[in-house]
Amino acid sequence: MLIPSTFHFSQIDQELLSTGTAARLLTACLLGGVIGLERELRNKPSGLRTNILLCLGCAFFTLLSSVLAGENNPDKGRVASNIVQGIGFLGAGIILHTRDRVVGLTSAATVFVTASIGMACGAGLYLEAVLATAIVVFALTCVGYLESRSAWKRYPMLYEVRGRDQNRIYVAVLSVLDRAGERLTLVERDSIAMLERITFEVKANRDGHKRLLAELRASDATDQVVAFRDAEAE
Repeated sequence: MLIPSTFHFSQIDQELLSTGTAARLLTACLLGGVIGLERELRNKPSGLRTNILLCLGCAFFTLLSSVLAGENNPDKGRVASNIVQGIGFLGAGIILHTRDRVVGLTSAATVFVTASIGMACGAGLYLEAVLATAIVVFALTCVGYLESRSAWKRYPMLYEVRGRDQNRIYVAVLSVLDRAGERLTLVERDSIAMLERITFEVKANRDGHKRLLAELRASDATDQVVAFRDAEAE
C-alpha cells in the first residue's frame, strides 16, 4: 500500500488556509460559547451548543462567501448576505405568541446579534467581535439585573395561592387584584390532599408585586402564598 508523501490542496483550500481560517472559526466558537453559557445558566432554549454552532456557521459562511465568489467576481458577499434571512427564520421560531403575552423576544434578539458576531469573526474583525460580545453579555446580565431591581420595570411573576376553600381563595384573589387594577389570568387550579391551589400570572413592577404578595398573605382565605419570576416570558 502506497502512502502519499505530500497532500495536495485545491485552490479553495489554499485560499481558506491563507486567510487564517482556524483562528477565525475558533474565535467564533469561543465568543458564541460565552454568550451561550449565559443563556444556558438562565435555562433558555438557545443555550451553549446552539450559540456555538450558530456563531461558527455564520463565520464559516462569511469565509466561504468571498472564496467561492472568486477573484474576478465583485459580488463577494452574496452567500453572507443570506445569513440575515436565515437567522430571521431561526429567530421567528424562538418567539412564541400566546393569548396574552409574547415569549422569547430576548432570546431571538440574542440569536440575531450572535450571528453578526460570527460574521465579524469570519471577516477577521476580532476586536469588533469581542467588543460586541462584551456588550451582549453586559446587556443580558447587568442590564437585566438593573431592570429587575428598578421600580419602573414591569415583569411577569407567577403566584401560587393555597388554601382550604377554593371559593374563598378566588374571592380574596379577585379583591386584591381589583384594588391593584389587575386582571386575573388563571394558569391552573388543582387540589393537593386537603389543600386547594390556584396559579395565576401578574405583570407589574417591583413595588406592585410586593404589595400584591403582602395583601394576599394577609388574607384569611389563604394559607400560603408564594411568587416566583416567570423567566420564560422574558
